[in-house]
Amino acid sequence: MTTSVISDDRSTRVVNPVPDADSTQLRAAIDVAEPGPLLMTLVHATGDRALLTEFRERLAAAKAAEPDQDLAPGQYPRDVADEVRRRAHEILPNRLDPALRDPDESLFLEMARVATDDAVGPEYEPYLREQSGFAYLPGPGADHRPVPPDFRVAVVGAGMIGINAAVKLAEAGFSYRVFEAGDDIGGTWARNTYPGAAVDTPSHFYSYSFELNPDWSKFYPTGPEYLRYLHHVADKYAIRDNIALSHRVLGCTWVEERQIWRVEVAGPCGAEVYEANAVITATGVLNSPSVPEVPGRESFAGTTMHTAEWDDSVELDGKRVVVLGTGCTSVQVVASLAERVEHLDVVFRQPHWIAPERGVVSEVADAARWAMRHLPYYQQWYRLVTHWFTADKSYAVPRIDEEWYANHVSSSPANDALMQICLRYLHEQLADRPDLVEILTPDFPPFAKRIVKDPGFLAAARRDDVALHRATFERIEPDGVRLSNGEFLPADVIIWATGFRLEYLSFLDVVGRGGVTLSERWDGGRDPRAHLGVTVPGFPNFFVSAGPNAAPNHGGGHNVTSEEHVHYAVACLRHLVDHGYTAVEPTPQATREYNERVDAELDRTVWQHPGTANGYYRNAAGRAWVSCPWRLVDYWSMLREPDPDALLLHRGPAAPEAAD
Repeated sequence: MTTSVISDDRSTRVVNPVPDADSTQLRAAIDVAEPGPLLMTLVHATGDRALLTEFRERLAAAKAAEPDQDLAPGQYPRDVADEVRRRAHEILPNRLDPALRDPDESLFLEMARVATDDAVGPEYEPYLREQSGFAYLPGPGADHRPVPPDFRVAVVGAGMIGINAAVKLAEAGFSYRVFEAGDDIGGTWARNTYPGAAVDTPSHFYSYSFELNPDWSKFYPTGPEYLRYLHHVADKYAIRDNIALSHRVLGCTWVEERQIWRVEVAGPCGAEVYEANAVITATGVLNSPSVPEVPGRESFAGTTMHTAEWDDSVELDGKRVVVLGTGCTSVQVVASLAERVEHLDVVFRQPHWIAPERGVVSEVADAARWAMRHLPYYQQWYRLVTHWFTADKSYAVPRIDEEWYANHVSSSPANDALMQICLRYLHEQLADRPDLVEILTPDFPPFAKRIVKDPGFLAAARRDDVALHRATFERIEPDGVRLSNGEFLPADVIIWATGFRLEYLSFLDVVGRGGVTLSERWDGGRDPRAHLGVTVPGFPNFFVSAGPNAAPNHGGGHNVTSEEHVHYAVACLRHLVDHGYTAVEPTPQATREYNERVDAELDRTVWQHPGTANGYYRNAAGRAWVSCPWRLVDYWSMLREPDPDALLLHRGPAAPEAAD
């Protein structure tokens, strides 16, 4: 048995145990491995930096010789890929113990550029190093004061963010308690159990940077598999004893004279109060199912259910089913149910842009999983390349070129390039159904609403027993649905694939300094604002994860910003402890100036100027209140450490500056 041990000043862990006799598996893994990450494995295995120079030149020569090659982003030309694999077959049987473990900054950046075959800016080096799983957010060190044993943190919610917060608070030495209203951890992935439920971000990236998973069975994880991953994390990091399930947080009140939060909780044994020095909300913003008020709902003789409240006992096979909606959830449900039901009607007011993505339903081959687990650092580089082409590379797509947008549906040449990909896919999949092409073609630019990756929806739409209707529900009758165009659809089951009401903590009664409520500060939840999307003036030691204007809607995944928010909250709490403060909040001026920059940047995007698109990206006043306007790398940098000049720091009760 050959065992690779990776040691550095952060951790020592055994990885990539490779039986000496597994040459067959090694050969198979090399044959399916992605060439860019595989080449980086060779650099780690040999320590030979000359490989980078050689293959950078090979890549340039291959592209110069055939400039019109149709290559996917990051894809190596065939002859270069073949040479990488030939070298791997030659080198790796004897060199699985890495000679290079922790590349310095310049070397890491050079490796990232060759792995992606792209121009990776130097500002990305620390960000990509962390997010690809090479480095971990730092734990408590000698330069930090010990956390007082009575300093406690309350975390609201045990989904992806709450689990992350628990792990990082424990790592930093803070006592904490996580309150989860449901009877299981997992948040979205515990609640959404509808057929076809899946993540629309690649598996090997949509996971914690500190806990990579080499064993994903699909390139895009199903809901049940992702929930198993979250359970694994909770068990590995031993946080379950600090999670109170079936405990709903009703509200939080700041007690100025004691510098603590009184957290009101309703649990199985009744009401209780938990006192905490700080609160981190980890509830997300899409929690309450949105079910439209349609006349006649009570008269329906069949069954209705929302996708977030799925009832597996409802018999669907051989039934007439009507689905309302065409967003991400709807396309998954429709693709999964089309072959089961007698007839499926899909009703929608407005289509989404649907993008081709072969990996959405593809399984990860056993050999590829073996490579993830055993080839030195292959998994980290695979994650880096995957993230690189699904995140800030799309930053330009939602931005507006005013001259272009004045005469096109798309908002810019970059936006148009994506639109043409979606249009080609739509026409290819529905070549014999021009009627469907017409009703499924949006009249607004891509990214004005969430892009949908096709899990088989368009194939289902072609079926004779599936019908699409560009309309809305006018009323529900005992045996079906009357549409706004006058059409009647007989139905046994109605499925609401209508998403969620967007709630920025409007369901939580939060009372800050001076008795001001968060609802008042945020105009009843209609116009929430926060400093860096995380903290609010007048609410000391209160951290809002997934806050206003904090969603990476251009790409990258919610997992990135959730880690950033948790990191910032922990950094602020460390700052308090290290400097002897009791409370921290942003200054009104810093919050105002930050949001002015946010608004100015968003004003140049389709999130703010969406054409005819409607959806939850904008509030009732039309302001883009969900999307983060920054590149992920820039937002990551903003949240590394708290800026004392932007903060009010207190040592015990004190009159604050007036918050406006």
